[in-house]
Amino acid sequence: MTLSFQRLFFTLAFTFGIFAVMILAKGVLIPLSMALLISFILMPVVQKFEAWGANRLLSAFLALLMLILIIAGGITLFSAQIISLSDQLEDFTGKIMNTLSDALVFLNTNVNFIEDLQREDLVNRGKEWITESSGVLLQNTFSGSASFLTGLLTTAIFTFLILIYRTGLTKAFVEFGDVENRGKILSMLKEVQSVGKKYLSGMFLLIIILGFANSIGLMIIGIDSPFLFGFLAALLSIVPYIGTTIGATIPVLYAFMTADSLWTPLAVILLFWFIQTIESNFLNPKIVGSSLNVNALAAILSLLIGAAVWGVAGMILFLPFAAMLKVICERFEQLRPVAMLISNDISGDDDDDSTAFAWVEKSKAWLKKKFRD
Repeated sequence: MTLSFQRLFFTLAFTFGIFAVMILAKGVLIPLSMALLISFILMPVVQKFEAWGANRLLSAFLALLMLILIIAGGITLFSAQIISLSDQLEDFTGKIMNTLSDALVFLNTNVNFIEDLQREDLVNRGKEWITESSGVLLQNTFSGSASFLTGLLTTAIFTFLILIYRTGLTKAFVEFGDVENRGKILSMLKEVQSVGKKYLSGMFLLIIILGFANSIGLMIIGIDSPFLFGFLAALLSIVPYIGTTIGATIPVLYAFMTADSLWTPLAVILLFWFIQTIESNFLNPKIVGSSLNVNALAAILSLLIGAAVWGVAGMILFLPFAAMLKVICERFEQLRPVAMLISNDISGDDDDDSTAFAWVEKSKAWLKKKFRD
């Protein structure tokens, strides 16, 4: 077995080049990637409108308008609760400052880091720091909101254009292949689109189930605005592993700041622990995992790489992209080892002699073919 350093160099250079382009052009690639996934799930809606007699332009517009109205309706539904929480933010800040001050004074009393540390002095300094930093926070919030709205508008435009030009784009990608392979390329593109559609539809169904489960549990416990916290935690679950933790932390902190008893935040913790256990072991594998077929190692790597390249957007996008990459790699003989590394079938039983024997026989046939050539 020989190792080609030339091929290794070109492979590494190509990989680093791709990541460099993704980082430098993320302002365009992130909305384009979001639009690609959204267009996958809106495609059946567009085709339904076209079957009813609407032209492609009107069908794409109506499908995108329906999505915008659903999002706007959700925001409007929870807007009153969001405003109510913003009014309580000042009270929360005061409670947090008092709690931290008590903890620091208690720690200093037992360890004695600073002489004559007073609780009132800590509270006043904390309020001064919040006042001084509020201007910078407001500026960053305005800048972030402007960038977010710009990204949403760009994503909507890209989605509309992809839905309109989907036939031409598909033909263009098919033309890259040889004449005898164009049918396989078209089948591959359809499978990639199917993976993206199943992932998004599965995530939407999972968010609905988790949202109602969280909300009903919080309502039974007695937390204010249960549907807001419940669906917020469910929506954050779209970020693998990390989103579920953040989504559970927010209502726990709210319960800790508003409830008179420690049993209330403890009950919230137990509620989210139980729901997340059910979601991780039963709901997610059945609803979302079946459409991805990505093992845990590849999922965690896609999460870390996505966070390093595109931040939160990368954490959301790179997992379905890993599943799509697996589909593409399965169609090319040279890239099938990459598909095997991504696939969930990598966790096979070592004692399965029939599988091992079949793999050895395939390897022998491949080697014989190479030697004949």
